[in-house]
Amino acid sequence: MTATDTSAVTEPITFERDPADYNHWRLNLEPPIARVSMTVDPAGGLVGDYELKLNSYDIGVDIELADIVRRLRFEHPEVRCVVLDSGVSGVFCAGANIAMLADASHAHKVNFCKFTNETRLEIEEASSESGLRFLAAVNGACSGGGYELAMACDHILLIDDRASTVSLPEVPLLGVLPGTGGLTRLTEKRFVRRDRADMFATRAEGIRGAEAVHWNLVDEVAPPSSFTEAVDTRAEALAATSNRHPNAQPVHLEPLARTIEDSAINYRYVTAALDRAARTVTITVTADPDPGWALTTARELDDLLCHLRFNEPSLGTLILTTRGVMADVLAHDTTLSSPADHGQRETALLWKRTLSRLDLTARSIIATIEPGSCFVGILAELALAADRTYMLDGVFEDDDNPLPHAELCLSAVNVGPMPMANGLSRLRSRLWGDDELAAHAEAAIGTPLPASAAAALGLVSSTPDDLDWADEIRLAVEERASFSPDALTGMEANHRFCGPETMATKIFSRLSAWQNWIFIRENASGPDGALRRYGTGSRPHFNHDRT
Repeated sequence: MTATDTSAVTEPITFERDPADYNHWRLNLEPPIARVSMTVDPAGGLVGDYELKLNSYDIGVDIELADIVRRLRFEHPEVRCVVLDSGVSGVFCAGANIAMLADASHAHKVNFCKFTNETRLEIEEASSESGLRFLAAVNGACSGGGYELAMACDHILLIDDRASTVSLPEVPLLGVLPGTGGLTRLTEKRFVRRDRADMFATRAEGIRGAEAVHWNLVDEVAPPSSFTEAVDTRAEALAATSNRHPNAQPVHLEPLARTIEDSAINYRYVTAALDRAARTVTITVTADPDPGWALTTARELDDLLCHLRFNEPSLGTLILTTRGVMADVLAHDTTLSSPADHGQRETALLWKRTLSRLDLTARSIIATIEPGSCFVGILAELALAADRTYMLDGVFEDDDNPLPHAELCLSAVNVGPMPMANGLSRLRSRLWGDDELAAHAEAAIGTPLPASAAAALGLVSSTPDDLDWADEIRLAVEERASFSPDALTGMEANHRFCGPETMATKIFSRLSAWQNWIFIRENASGPDGALRRYGTGSRPHFNHDRT
């Protein structure tokens, strides 16, 4: 295996961590404060031969951070404020590791940026929806992805030591964009004036002290002599704004039960059948009345989606199926649409993030609704997320014991609690521009819909009968496999996120699309590009033609 070929990694990247095994972060619980210190192991790179200098990070570092945030949300309701700082003297975070980016495959670079984007958005969601405040205690130089991490926090406190700056040096030094929302958050979240944002994003050395406060790049500064005291004071003030209930019952995240084979990935409630010849993954979610089903299934589906992104880049089409009894899912839907306690709230929010990860996955998504399916409520969201949804009209005549006709059923979960990145429900996004039809669909909540009724409400794309079912699905899959995956990714992203533009859609639909393109340009990744030349002492060679 060469360092430049991350797709050839023999061991798959995994996304579940045990707190006892954190390698890059130190977690110290002092309720109501949790201190999370970035102390990256330079020799701890996950996917290649590079050194993680100056608290720079790769996907392994960010997987640990994502695990920390999730565990703080579920397992530690007594924590009301998280202080993010650095355990490395003189540096907060140098951002994404450049040697890693230079040598990584294009797919890994893009998926790395996407995952870190999702982690930063989860930090912001944890504040807005779970009352978990975040303070970036920037106790050293803070550049690139490090500053993007700080911007995801509620408050940025910068040490005023005449040396520490905040900066986004990607454009002047690396020929790429800040990959985890930096440009968007400058103007959309921190309200930095666009001319100042332009100056800041092209000033490689960054800005420090009072000027950083004046430009809204940070919220306050403190000298080294009183920095620790200022951090403590601000953390206590942020904790006081939290609505978390310290006596809430914590929810322990048990290790996932998972087996990985060449042609199958199996969890308790989620299975994936991998067809490498057809380049498809058939994902089946099985309903169950067990009280822990909703949490376990969300975690399993989320883990699977991450696994497929990073470890199976050639499997371009996801075929979504479900099995089970509708009543079992509807029993869980009550707590997902109207959560009554800490655990229910966090489970509902995890489903929201998992479904969003599905929306943002650069794979074609086809849902198939047939007898025995259980596309109801939270599982109906899978059908609504699909690029195409096929529903059998009738039954399979050749079955010796045919199941009842396929049905689709909406619940309260489908009309608000699980919005997409655009702020709309998947139902409203699907029927964007037809408010009358959307209202009729919402009025059908609780009514099991056969194929004809689902089609009339715009909920499915096609309703083949038994004679045409197999051929129509096969042709759709084969057609998808014949198209350019790049064109499909662009087309699907455009179609999925209609309606209002939000900070999240700007980050994923606009920024990620540009970064995807920039990463394969010679100015960034060519032999004389900025990523290759960085740190060598020689300047990159740019093709200066504008396109």
